[in-house]
Amino acid sequence: MSKPYGEREIWFCTGSQDLYGEETLRRVAEQSRAIAAQLDAAAAVPARIVWKPVLKDRDAIHRMALEANADDRCIGVIAWMHTFSPAKMWITGLDALDVPLLHLHTQANVELPWSTIDFDFMNLNQAAHGDREFAYIQTRMGVRRTTVVGHVSHEPVQRRVGSWVRAAAAWDATRSLRLARFGDNMRNVAVTEGDKTEAEIRLGVSVNTWGVNDLADAVGQVPDAEVDALVAEYEDVYDVAPELRRGGDRHDSLRYGARQEIALLTFLGSVGAQAFTTTFEDLGPLRQLPGLAVQRLMAAGFGFGAEGDWKTAILVRAAKVMGEGLPGGASLMEDYTYDLTPGQELILGAHMLEICPSLTTSRASLQVHPLAIGGREDPVRLVFSADPGEGVVVAMSDMRERFRLTANAVDVVEPPAALPHLPVAHAVWRPRPDLATSAESWMLAGAAHHTVLSTQVGVAEIEMFAEIAGTELLVIDEATTRRDFAREVRWNQAYHRLAQGM
Repeated sequence: MSKPYGEREIWFCTGSQDLYGEETLRRVAEQSRAIAAQLDAAAAVPARIVWKPVLKDRDAIHRMALEANADDRCIGVIAWMHTFSPAKMWITGLDALDVPLLHLHTQANVELPWSTIDFDFMNLNQAAHGDREFAYIQTRMGVRRTTVVGHVSHEPVQRRVGSWVRAAAAWDATRSLRLARFGDNMRNVAVTEGDKTEAEIRLGVSVNTWGVNDLADAVGQVPDAEVDALVAEYEDVYDVAPELRRGGDRHDSLRYGARQEIALLTFLGSVGAQAFTTTFEDLGPLRQLPGLAVQRLMAAGFGFGAEGDWKTAILVRAAKVMGEGLPGGASLMEDYTYDLTPGQELILGAHMLEICPSLTTSRASLQVHPLAIGGREDPVRLVFSADPGEGVVVAMSDMRERFRLTANAVDVVEPPAALPHLPVAHAVWRPRPDLATSAESWMLAGAAHHTVLSTQVGVAEIEMFAEIAGTELLVIDEATTRRDFAREVRWNQAYHRLAQGM
């Protein structure tokens, strides 16, 4: 069965020891193979689950950790203590392990065979306390991990494991991410600032700048034949406004948008970047602020941040990887304006141009309209409304000594009325638990106004990503109250500042 993450692997590691004899260890191996096979066959688990021989001693555990670190295919390890595996054996291995860890607290059987249980059965099936021993040493060592409890045949367990795999894949992508900034961030804007060195230390992301003239040179070198082919694709895939079609008086604007897309894709490939930023304040010789090009590159999986917001570009790329193979999409987003009708409060989200068409299954309209800022030609862009469904809005803020993620569970809805004069792609959502609590909590957290909106994954995947990354996360959802959220912000502030010295 093909998996969304292709050849990427999660290693399934089972703990035991030599105390129980060869027959017991043979059965441990058989049963752990069966557990791994069930996970591998589960549709909710998007990467290959690869069973590894049972680990029985300190050296084998340490060797497994080093091999997992060195194997580019391995993006995480699942550990299960089938029988009692003394936790001191795991210290050097856990200390060395540098890929995400999921502690699976399960057992081979669902029901207990009450009438036939003897002590041989008890010796074989000891995960109920074997895993608690393992959890102790993880906590004692401060090991970051996700714990999932239940039988692997149960769908909720499979979904939780699948969510963790998606978070692990996003972490793997983030740690190797190269991000290209074309120009600096927007002048005088606080939230788009940040410590790029700290981003590489904490998240593994390499954030560097290229001159916008480099991009403009690449635009000028795009062959006409490639532009012709891409314009034909646009006309096949989108509802192209008449003035942009061949023979239309604005057709050259569409061709320039195509040149920008080809140039961006070529340039990013040449520097190995999977995410990028632009800013309307630094366009150099570019005739248009890239709109259509950015939208389509996001749809192809690139991360993007507007106005030089590289932190949001990181999140968009992570969300794209997390959502691989799932319905829905992920995009740069910005809370733009509210409908404050009592009891029907909504947020209208949009941006100047750059909303990813993965948020819709409808046929987008390709249009050209004036842009009141930037001082360039009218840019081309895709216009659509995001499909309704559950989603999550996430922002990253630099809090000086750490990065903070803030996530809000939302319900994307159809716009209450048509928006015939809004010339940009947009999404309308109802934040949980309600707009007032959501907005007050968001602002108390100091969360950014640039975000990523994902309708592919939810809060669960974001929580697991934050666990793996060791990054602060504040969640706003249906259970949030103003009082409790304010307490959490204060407690987090104290904890994270103290933890810098621990």
